[in-house]
Amino acid sequence: MERKIIVVTAAFGAEVVQQAGGQQYFIPIIAQSGADGVEIRRELLSSAAEEELVNLKLIIEDKGLFSYYSVPEYLFTAPGTLNPRLKQFQHEAALLNAQVIKFALGAGAGSYSPEQLAKQLSDCTIPLLIENDQTATGKIQPMLDYFNHFHPLTVVQGMTFDMANWLWVDESPSKAAEQLAPYVSYCHVKAAIKRDASWHAINLDQSQGEWRSLLSMMPEGIPLGIEFPLEGHDIAECVHYYVGLLRSA
Repeated sequence: MERKIIVVTAAFGAEVVQQAGGQQYFIPIIAQSGADGVEIRRELLSSAAEEELVNLKLIIEDKGLFSYYSVPEYLFTAPGTLNPRLKQFQHEAALLNAQVIKFALGAGAGSYSPEQLAKQLSDCTIPLLIENDQTATGKIQPMLDYFNHFHPLTVVQGMTFDMANWLWVDESPSKAAEQLAPYVSYCHVKAAIKRDASWHAINLDQSQGEWRSLLSMMPEGIPLGIEFPLEGHDIAECVHYYVGLLRSA
């Protein structure tokens, strides 16, 4: 089965998205590239978020794509405390007709048992994914602690493995892949380089190719998200090139 390729709208850059009038501008470009889906970012929505999500849904479906919804918040805002806006985010994802909602882990599930957490999440109609972010709770051990204890949990369908975020928290991406691969159900393909003591995302052709070895460690057939910078004078050709590169990887 051919793997699904998703283009993350944040890959175009927040300023570029804003100047283009919103994420909807890029949907036709993504569709023409041969990608299968788009990851819509909540932080790139306008103040009229609900209206924009409905509009995005119509455009995405018209172009034959599916969507993921990325929320830049923690699933657990304190140990054992679910995000109080979870119901709102579920509603927003439903407006988009998103297949999943992606969160960062945050403070973790605390003293919940798997049965208790499943009950707390029972009203969620759209599955959740948990991503390793660029904070301390996105390090290997907190992610392992969560997934070792709670996976599989029907509502939380697994982990979004961001290849490069590990570098921001001084972790080894390959060690993370070795330990967390069994839980991964979506992979953000990304590379980064250190400049002026800070990490910066780069496109795959600028990297040393570490992404290929990391990709080989991921479960077969999981969707791949393009989250590295998509730039250039011909952005449509750039997207088409990298969709093809991941399709053949």
